[in-house]
Amino acid sequence: METMDDFKEELEASFRKINEGDMISGTVIAVSEEEITLDLKYYAQGVIRVADFSNDPDFSVFEEVHVGDELEATVIKTDDGQGNILLSRKEANDVLAWEKFQTMQEEDTTVKVKIKENVKSGVVAYLEGIRAFIPASQLSLEYVEDTEAWVGKEIEAKIITVDAEKEKLVLSGKAVAKEAAIEERNHKISMVVPGTVMEGTVESLMPYGAFVNLGNGLSGLVHISQISQKRIKKPSEVLKEGQKVKVKVLNTNDNKISLSMKALEEEMTDTETVEELDSYTSKESIGSSLGDLLSGLKFD
Repeated sequence: METMDDFKEELEASFRKINEGDMISGTVIAVSEEEITLDLKYYAQGVIRVADFSNDPDFSVFEEVHVGDELEATVIKTDDGQGNILLSRKEANDVLAWEKFQTMQEEDTTVKVKIKENVKSGVVAYLEGIRAFIPASQLSLEYVEDTEAWVGKEIEAKIITVDAEKEKLVLSGKAVAKEAAIEERNHKISMVVPGTVMEGTVESLMPYGAFVNLGNGLSGLVHISQISQKRIKKPSEVLKEGQKVKVKVLNTNDNKISLSMKALEEEMTDTETVEELDSYTSKESIGSSLGDLLSGLKFD
């Protein structure tokens, strides 16, 4: 037996009032080259013309909109002449997108965008249908001279500037690349075993020690106290930049490689001491018996 609950949605729709300027949501029920049709749970359907959907010049309605999608849009007309409610996704996006961008920036969200064109000092992409600028210095870890070569590429980026009033949206691919490089470096460091002896090149000298390039994108610090068994006031007393050295890995705490040259010196010293002791040990027997003592004497 039917009850009032069975007609709840229809009753709510009959009392609902939609006005121009309202922002409403609906479910996509049809997509064509000219328009997108939405079920608004109302006695009339909503229609968004493709031209009113996005500012992205390369927007493809069939690629980006599908039946079942939930969309929010602004009411342009309550009757488009055919009994439908005319909507604009662009106008709604001008409000919703900037709020979303602010949240993305606060949460450090990574987004994927396609570079559409190169402009002075950088390139342009579109995020949520909004024009975004990526400075040449923020495209990758290395400064990019030829921005034209990046047009058409998809990159991952983070939002670094959001200004709704000035409609200014700035992205950075460099921020994502830097995070990836750090993650890769930390993985490499985790594979380095403490106690391993490695060869490297002194790349810089600091008052507190020397940084040694170990290759494979890794470098470690030899603290001044671990450079030599002798007491030194500064690393330059025994080292110079570009010098090849052997080092021992002490630890990899906090994703930093701590090295020692002193430990190798101590091991070498211990080895030399053992060799010196061995040199005093004859392979021939050193006798201490009475016969041995008397063997060299002659008796008449």
